[in-house]
Amino acid sequence: MQDPTLKVDASSSVPLVRQIVDQLRVLLVEGALAPGSALPPVRRLATDLAVHFNTVAEAYRQLASEGWLDLRHGRGAIVMEREAPPASKREITGYRQRLRELISQMRAQGIPAARIAVELKELAEGVK
Repeated sequence: MQDPTLKVDASSSVPLVRQIVDQLRVLLVEGALAPGSALPPVRRLATDLAVHFNTVAEAYRQLASEGWLDLRHGRGAIVMEREAPPASKREITGYRQRLRELISQMRAQGIPAARIAVELKELAEGVK
């Protein structure tokens, strides 16, 4: 497998581990990282991103706890086949609130509601 292209911003208020998890999750959900694929070794990805290896290790552990990765010492991180669990009402409410905040931010920056709707539709349909 070709290594995923990830970028982190050390000056961001978003923790580095979250940036890594979020970017890998996008690749996993969109199918760019197929089941059976091996992720880069923790130390190599850490070096590539210029972060501490524990940051990458924690990102891999989080994705493993979500059922995306199989972690085995000496073998690394392997992408697993995963069925999405049903979302709870509480989770849906939380996502809805986050979307409201993001959409409000976009509207405050002058992006029209129709453009936001097009972007959301394209993104939702692009996710398998």
